[in-house]
Amino acid sequence: MEQCGAKWRFFISLAFYFLKKNMATFIGDYEVKVDAKGRIILPVAFKKQMPSGAPDHFVVRKDIFENCLVLYSIDDWNRQIEKIRSRINPYNREHNRFLRNFFKGTADLSLDNNNRFLIPKRLLELAGIERDVVMAGQDGRIEIWAAGAYDKIDMPSDDFADLAEKLLGNKLNDPE
Repeated sequence: MEQCGAKWRFFISLAFYFLKKNMATFIGDYEVKVDAKGRIILPVAFKKQMPSGAPDHFVVRKDIFENCLVLYSIDDWNRQIEKIRSRINPYNREHNRFLRNFFKGTADLSLDNNNRFLIPKRLLELAGIERDVVMAGQDGRIEIWAAGAYDKIDMPSDDFADLAEKLLGNKLNDPE
């Protein structure tokens, strides 16, 4: 019986490996400019961090908690939607209100031949974005901030250390 459990753990680990292999992991923050038409160039570093063969197709939405936009690769967006579908019943009023507000302020984007994407003006206005922008990698997504707002989100080092300890400090010996 123990051997059977080991085989399942192996197959589950293998499945997670292949799932993660196709996921984008975005790191770094880059200052960019919005052109007169509302287009932003995707930094080359982010393009390189995408899985090979990934489509140049994204979804952008207003962040739930912060005054910024969030850019998802289409594959990561689809994973988010699957997670939501697994927890939401559209025939429940409260769940339906959540879905309506979650999808409000969402747009489908594609890169052009110059690695630019056009963000709808209404979304730029929602996030207070005018010309100077910071694109910050956040694992499977990219946050898009008005440069002035991004400069103000830092927390004191001690507060960050306390938060890290609170969230991660008791996670020793967790199986990966």
